[in-house]
Amino acid sequence: MPHHNKAECRELLWELKPALGVLGGTRIIKPSILEIPKDGMINSHPGLLPEVRGSASVAWSIYYDIPIGCTCHFIDPHIDTGPIVGRRLIPVYRGDTYEKLCWETIGLAGTLMTEAVDAWRKGTLRMTPQGLGPEALKVAPPEILDVVYRKLREGTYKHFVD
Repeated sequence: MPHHNKAECRELLWELKPALGVLGGTRIIKPSILEIPKDGMINSHPGLLPEVRGSASVAWSIYYDIPIGCTCHFIDPHIDTGPIVGRRLIPVYRGDTYEKLCWETIGLAGTLMTEAVDAWRKGTLRMTPQGLGPEALKVAPPEILDVVYRKLREGTYKHFVD
């Protein structure tokens, strides 16, 4: 589907009547799409929620000295605010690069999604409401990425495990 919020997608989903929607790395989903799967839609987010909502989670985590990790959550009409069904940290070692950490979040996001879908299928999926957190962040501009690269290179990011 070229665009998940268009009428073609909505019509196909109404026809298929999925019990659960499974997403990752998508744009904002409109309520008219969210309401179709009877059990909701889950998303795998490459950042810790509620601490790092929105885009460029690894960059913002490093910039603001927040631990890096991933979260699997149900989607609601807001950005990355739905109930959490899985959350895990990624260890950050001296010498790790920004690119390596982004790659690791992608792998962990897939693992969390697999675990969530398996638990949903077994009827054991547990949801935890999110606490308050900051507004969703946008794509990190070059000046932010410069700080991110410098903090990793100079070892000043506060969440190295060694």
